[in-house]
Amino acid sequence: MKRDIEKTAMGASLLIACLMLVGKAIAYWLTGSSAILSDAAESVVHIAATGIAGWSLWFSRQAPCVKHPYGHGKIAYFSAGFEGALILSAALFIFYSSIRELLAGPELHQLSLGLAITGALALVNLLLGLFLVRVGRRRNALILVANGKHVLTDMWTSLAVVVGVGIVWATDIVWLDPAVAMLAAANILREAFRLLYRSFGGLIDEADPDKTQRLLACLDDAKAEGRVMGYHQLRHRQSSNVMWIELHVLVPGSVSTAEAHQAVTEVERRIRALFPAYLVQVTTHVEPVPHATAHPEGHPDMRDAYARAHPADRAGPETGPPASSSAGQ
Repeated sequence: MKRDIEKTAMGASLLIACLMLVGKAIAYWLTGSSAILSDAAESVVHIAATGIAGWSLWFSRQAPCVKHPYGHGKIAYFSAGFEGALILSAALFIFYSSIRELLAGPELHQLSLGLAITGALALVNLLLGLFLVRVGRRRNALILVANGKHVLTDMWTSLAVVVGVGIVWATDIVWLDPAVAMLAAANILREAFRLLYRSFGGLIDEADPDKTQRLLACLDDAKAEGRVMGYHQLRHRQSSNVMWIELHVLVPGSVSTAEAHQAVTEVERRIRALFPAYLVQVTTHVEPVPHATAHPEGHPDMRDAYARAHPADRAGPETGPPASSSAGQ
């Protein structure tokens, strides 16, 4: 059922994207407005991006295999980045077309009909964008969220075009048409950089501060209750709807393997309960107390790896692993 909803959402997005392109192309043909042309250009990009997003959604849901034991969820970040790059290219094209029209002087006609078409299409995009973002957030599907935000960007662009071209139609100040197109391009550019930033963050496993705090609170409670003696080396990352969490757990050195396993299993159960919308994969490493006896040299971390790779720089980088992805005892 979950995948059926996601497929339906992506199929609706692709179908409506094609409708948008046809409608906006007709509106531009009727009016000659560079602002409406900018809106149509964004729709061309949206069709390509939606096609990539649809394929990425299918690929991300494939089961883990020998070559990809961690699954295929990271394709979502590639898809979001690719979509951001396409939006960026659309913004640059709009800037170019608008400046050219501003210098040459636009020739406009039948603006009222073009406004009606563009306004109706903007309303359709508003409903579709809200639907995609809502489904994507409920399913933890970054691909749908990114596509939904792209649709909403298209809607805001169309709305700006309607307002701007409406002013041109009412005042007959034709130079406002390419000026509005450039404002629309600036908004598209902003959304492109937001998508690219989120894509890069996912590809380099940027830790979510909110999830980090929830994990730390859960582990601190387990420690306060005496279920474990401490923890460290906490790390977590997300790949689409899957969370991977790793940590070292300290237990008394005198307990049996069965007792240590029971305590750690309970901690893992609590961690999974924190994120019911995700498939949570928890990997724990049990260590005895006192910890210094078991690991007199401590654990290698990012600073140690840096020092080995750069022996001339004894101090290592200014900062080691992010505080959000590693917790002490």
